Amino acid sequence: MTTPDFEIFLVCAPGLETVMAEEAAVLGFSPTEILAGGVQIRGNWPDVWRANLELRGATRVLARIGSFRAFHLAQLDKRARKFPWAETLRADVPVRVEVTCRKSKIYHKGAAAQRIERALSESLGVSIAEDAPVQLKVRIEDDLCTFSVDTSGASLHKRGHKAAVGKAPMRETMAAAFLRKCGYDGTEPVLDPMCGSGTFVIEAAEIAAGLQPGRARDFAFEHLSTHDASSLAALRRTVGTPTDVRFHGSDRDAGAIRMSEANADRAGVADWTRFQTCPASEIKRPDGPPGLVIVNPPYGARIGNRKPLFALHDSLGRALKDRFSGWRVGIVTSDKGLAKSTGLPFRPVDPPVAHGGLKVTLFQTDPLP
Repeated sequence: MTTPDFEIFLVCAPGLETVMAEEAAVLGFSPTEILAGGVQIRGNWPDVWRANLELRGATRVLARIGSFRAFHLAQLDKRARKFPWAETLRADVPVRVEVTCRKSKIYHKGAAAQRIERALSESLGVSIAEDAPVQLKVRIEDDLCTFSVDTSGASLHKRGHKAAVGKAPMRETMAAAFLRKCGYDGTEPVLDPMCGSGTFVIEAAEIAAGLQPGRARDFAFEHLSTHDASSLAALRRTVGTPTDVRFHGSDRDAGAIRMSEANADRAGVADWTRFQTCPASEIKRPDGPPGLVIVNPPYGARIGNRKPLFALHDSLGRALKDRFSGWRVGIVTSDKGLAKSTGLPFRPVDPPVAHGGLKVTLFQTDPLP
């Protein structure tokens, strides 16, 4: 299918835009602008499908389907009725409309949404529903109405294989971005000594095996008039390439280990992952070459009391310094003091990243002496 290029916006966690742009470029997309909360590229519908299937750090993919200027509600109503909705939307698929207004003569988002919903219903025959599989996002800024379709549906961190999660899970999209920030490319072992439901370990194994993050899930774009099922099937790869590298996770909670093993099995990476019940202070260096230790340990803002955590971080730091010579370390935390208590020689840090209502920072080391 050949279609004209249009703007595609790759949404990511605030603070990870540069990492998102790097990943997009590696996968053959051409970022045109890095904006707050995401990266803009240009492409066509097959690019939209591939972005949803292959990008690990994107939260969702928005397709810009058109725009026009409107200075009052009557004008919005008239122009919305003439908009070529059928080029993207299907009359038999319900739609949900979300409007934001900024610096515009049309300032009431509810009234604007009503006009657009009525135009959709009366010009195309689309029904409007809160639980619709397709969401139309409308941004009215400086009197310019821009229409985007959320082509992802459920957030892209929902890979389709994790049935069990821990109390404070690291989202897969963010885990993938932090792995990339640590320089991980799939060719070295990875160990998470507080693995929870196994997110870092499973993401690392999938990257090494060349598995698409979206291979096992559905997308909102499958409900659009632009969808081509056979072309999508040709893009979707469900089998990875075997790897000799191994990926390790440990946790003192036996229930977390059972979760991790079940999640790895559903993801199809059980052959390359190893999980064991073990406190962080007792972790042992795996056989083979050095690699990356990456961990999202508990921190005070998350569990309510940070004092007992200093001993935990101290014991983790000592275990890493004593047994992991040559390995790099990445620690994701909202608490600089806890990171410092590991005694590890961290490099200067990048700005923090929004995560679950907190701001977290990735602390990294060079290979340990």
